Amino acid sequence: MSWSARLDAVAPFRVMSLLETAQAREADGHDVIHLEVGEPDFPTPAPIVAAGRRALDEGRTRYTPAAGLPALREAIAGHYARHFAAEVDPARIIVTPGASGALLLASQLLVERGDRVVMADPTYPCNRHFMALAGAEVEAVPVGPDSGWQLDAARLAGHWRSDTRLAMLATPSNPTGHMLDTPALAAVAETVAARGGHLLVDEIYQGLCYDLPPLSAAAIAPEAFVVNSFSKYFGMTGWRLGWLVAPEAAVEPLTRLAQNVFLAAPTPAQHAALAAFEPGCRDILEARREALGRRRDALLEGLASLGLAPDVPPQGAFYLWLDISRYSRDSEAFCRRLLEEENVAITPGTDFALQGGEHHVRIAFTTEIDRLEAAVERIGRFLGRQGVA
Repeated sequence: MSWSARLDAVAPFRVMSLLETAQAREADGHDVIHLEVGEPDFPTPAPIVAAGRRALDEGRTRYTPAAGLPALREAIAGHYARHFAAEVDPARIIVTPGASGALLLASQLLVERGDRVVMADPTYPCNRHFMALAGAEVEAVPVGPDSGWQLDAARLAGHWRSDTRLAMLATPSNPTGHMLDTPALAAVAETVAARGGHLLVDEIYQGLCYDLPPLSAAAIAPEAFVVNSFSKYFGMTGWRLGWLVAPEAAVEPLTRLAQNVFLAAPTPAQHAALAAFEPGCRDILEARREALGRRRDALLEGLASLGLAPDVPPQGAFYLWLDISRYSRDSEAFCRRLLEEENVAITPGTDFALQGGEHHVRIAFTTEIDRLEAAVERIGRFLGRQGVA
């Protein structure tokens, strides 16, 4: 049977296959330490769950406006004003089914067949895939420790061409956890504006910052398109809720797209998310951020003892991006054997990097410190059997 040729641009997400294997090993009685999937072990905060239950009990299950509940859009705007000194009109906020819904809308609005999109390599693979499905040509620019694992203004300018229409950033990034600070983000925005392009910023891990204060492109580049999510900082992964901040002129076409593509984001999730901005919930979320910071530090210390700590520690998100080239140039085989031999599940770099992914892996510090320490011990045993390439 023949399928659409556009599917050729979408690679499988290898971590999901590895997760299935890890879960099968657990079902067989093995003690698997999960460091592969980008989902912390914290449950959704109780105030959010309670608000969701109330919404269901009160029958708040009918369609909302395509751009989202007005009250939720106002709450998101207030969040930008309080924490990022960004004045965002609620009318510029489109609530979506997860950040993926926001990326879908942005890709369909901003690019068409033959346009070029510049983004960092490595990056979250769906960022490439959404643009490719829209018909764009993705130019993945290799980044490394010398640029803080980010696409900076100099690299962006060097790769901008006459047919480049869009630059996409992620800060903090997946898989590296690195951030652009305010001057660097402003320089990127100025570079894009000077060339008449669009800037799309993935801020899905915004708020999960440890060494730098959280920031938003909405405060630095008002014409940027900014994607965010309730999944990571707010702990609502399965509720499938995100949003897109857009320039005023883009709101009508984005709303028209939303009406036709998904009609509206899930109604109970939107009512639940209103509680995410209450002070009591904020206290819970900040305590969790601090716990993730302690986990990061413990994992960095343990990996340093193995000679595996990254040269530039991540400032945000909940990932470490590790160079394993001393031991392997096949990250998929490395991860598979680590799972089979030591029951530690991590993610091969080939999911994220077009260049260099074969000798990198991603570790998510999304479990308790004692489990992270046990994982380091197991990884040490595994490495001791490998020898240095």
